[in-house]
Amino acid sequence: MSAFAKCGCGLRLGMRLPILLPVALVLFGATGCGYHTLGAATHMPTNVHTLSVTVFATRTETYHTETVMTNAVIREFAARSRFKVTPDASADADAVLHGTILKEAVAPLTYNAATEESSSFLITIVASVTITGRDGKVLFENPNYVFRQQYQSTTDLPTFLQEDPAAVERLSREFARALVADVLEGF
Repeated sequence: MSAFAKCGCGLRLGMRLPILLPVALVLFGATGCGYHTLGAATHMPTNVHTLSVTVFATRTETYHTETVMTNAVIREFAARSRFKVTPDASADADAVLHGTILKEAVAPLTYNAATEESSSFLITIVASVTITGRDGKVLFENPNYVFRQQYQSTTDLPTFLQEDPAAVERLSREFARALVADVLEGF
């Protein structure tokens, strides 16, 4: 069939193309492509202006991880969202973020045969996050965030430097970036 064959309405297809093309472009533009600026497509209700981020609870015996993770989440929300972020559970907050560190484990990753010691480790943290509105309704929930970070150990005692706190810091920043993206963009 040629481009100028007749259609059922009596017009040639070649004549209908100039009419159909602008209509198709308008319809495509009206539907949008889904792209938007970061934070503009928040999946939180529009009445949420203040977000309270309480100190993460922990079910582990490790020390200080809950503070590092809480601070990373506060910084990330403050930098990337429209919310006023507070570090405490105040009655003025429109929503409250509750996080819990469910598991923190450190496992040897590589072994140095010369020193008979592990030379690198893998830290794994599993966390759960829930954001509730002022009315108690759950606005966001992910019960199973899993993040890992590798670090090297120092075996030379005169220059010994504890590396796991730096690994927890890096892991916390990655976790905070993913959490904020999940809450704001819904991916």
